[in-house]
Amino acid sequence: MATIRRVEITEFNFEVPDLGLEQAAAGVGNMAYVKGSTFAARRFALRIHSDDGATGEYVTHWVGTPSTLAQATMLAPLLIGRDPDHREQIYDDLKREIRAYDHMGHGPIDIALWDLAGKRHGMSVTALLGGYRRRLPTYASTYHGQTAKGGLDTPEAFADFALACRDAGFAGFKIHGWNDGNIEREVKNVLGVRKKVGDAWKLMVDPACQLRTWTDALILGRACDEAGYFWYEDPYRDAAVSAYGHQRLREKLATPLLVSEHVRGLEQKASFLLQGGCDMIHADPEYDLGITGVMKIAHFCEGVGLDLQLHACGPAHRACMSAIRNTHLYEMALMGPGMANIVPPVYTCGYSDQPQDLEKDGCVPVPQGPGLGVSYDWEFIAGHQLSQRVFG
Repeated sequence: MATIRRVEITEFNFEVPDLGLEQAAAGVGNMAYVKGSTFAARRFALRIHSDDGATGEYVTHWVGTPSTLAQATMLAPLLIGRDPDHREQIYDDLKREIRAYDHMGHGPIDIALWDLAGKRHGMSVTALLGGYRRRLPTYASTYHGQTAKGGLDTPEAFADFALACRDAGFAGFKIHGWNDGNIEREVKNVLGVRKKVGDAWKLMVDPACQLRTWTDALILGRACDEAGYFWYEDPYRDAAVSAYGHQRLREKLATPLLVSEHVRGLEQKASFLLQGGCDMIHADPEYDLGITGVMKIAHFCEGVGLDLQLHACGPAHRACMSAIRNTHLYEMALMGPGMANIVPPVYTCGYSDQPQDLEKDGCVPVPQGPGLGVSYDWEFIAGHQLSQRVFG
């Protein structure tokens, strides 16, 4: 039996050119194209060491926020002395420990434990999950519309970028609209993008809870019906957690609702779906208590005969999708004209979630090496270190 003897959590930063903020908080939805600007992004890296010499590793993508870092730091000491193969027991214990919070710090720890398991047993996480897909059809997921000139500043800019993504081979395109929730502009955008790219290509829209009212959500949903959108996601300012409001919305729309990105974990997502709040569940190994949590959610959806989508991108997301039948597209998030995806530049193995690295068949590969199948540039992380906590 192996034992966890040491856990390291390192916060680091990196710079992304030509990006800035249009709102005060450094959240995902606030980014804008700002030529000549440099945005300083922050993420954190985890290392879990066992006494047999193996190390599980994970570097966060979109979940690397100060609040998530704080929660991961709360949970890390509870790993010391545990058997790393007891992931189910650790999952339950950490879920209980962080019950008063949003659970976001749990996911990166569980992912690193899966990486550790794969490395200890000489297998990929994909193989441990029973994964059978080697290539994942991928859609382009945009940054939000912006008010300053440049980037995605008009419906016409969205339409032009959608056409460019279609021609680049992406399997679909998701719009994130403007933060002001202007319903007339959102409708124009949804209809204009469809007109530009034609009828055969998958389109999705995610207002990211920026529409101000349920009625606005209904108006945009009817535009999705008219334009034949593949799904409609997180529309209005309930923060996408009101099962009753979304059940009423579903009654009036043909376009499937993809909701529950902000409803955390198996039990809450199951309850949301069973109350009629969505047609498809949204799950994320960084958000939803790790790979362990996502696979529980996937099996629940399979059990009730419905689909789910994985939110955002990363090696853990690819491993999960490789083993899930009832899902559709991998989300390469986020992108825009001249705007890099703000994922950390720490891979030494060729792994990439940058749009220019999409392969000719419109797919991304599932890493097949031990653990998550990726290797990290720990010299880069150390050279850009902001803080480190060590336990054990």
